[in-house]
Amino acid sequence: MGEIKMKVWIKALLVLVIVIFTIKVSAYAVSGTWQPVFAMDSGSMNPNMYTGDVIFVQSPHRTNITTYEDGERLNYLSFNEYGDVIIYHPYGNFHRTPILHRAMYWVEEGEPMWANGSPAAYAGYITKGDNNRIIDQATHISNLKPVKPEWIIGVARVRIPSMGYLLSGIYGTLLTYALIYATIVGYLLRRNRKFLNPK
Repeated sequence: MGEIKMKVWIKALLVLVIVIFTIKVSAYAVSGTWQPVFAMDSGSMNPNMYTGDVIFVQSPHRTNITTYEDGERLNYLSFNEYGDVIIYHPYGNFHRTPILHRAMYWVEEGEPMWANGSPAAYAGYITKGDNNRIIDQATHISNLKPVKPEWIIGVARVRIPSMGYLLSGIYGTLLTYALIYATIVGYLLRRNRKFLNPK
């Protein structure tokens, strides 16, 4: 019996690896990015996104980014406001926590980033949290740095309220894997029990 249980644990581990691989590949096929899920960790997007919400994103290479300015003209809404919400690496630094804010408008090199403001050093998006009064480029978030297209990780598409409290960080990942693993083990043990004790 102990040998059977050991085989079940090992088999479950192999199934877990296959399941994780399948989920990753499927998520990439749908979203176009290897990191399609983010947890909202601030209130900067209230009331349209809250701390702890899980946000599913789509690769910017799979879609066109519509700014607030263009969305207003086209009557295009995303998360209750005009324009798309993007997630980007501030200052292009991949080691910093990504920012999830709305693309407000596009500026060309030399154009003022806001009314009578500093000229843009290069072309890019001007961004702002829905709950913030000031654009990112006028604060420490992305000071005087428009968001370059290559800094953008994804475009927000789906929001699941509060799920991020469970799934965020390394502990959330481990918890998810542990739950999947426990489910697989339970299924395999039940199946073996039925096989060993047929009615």
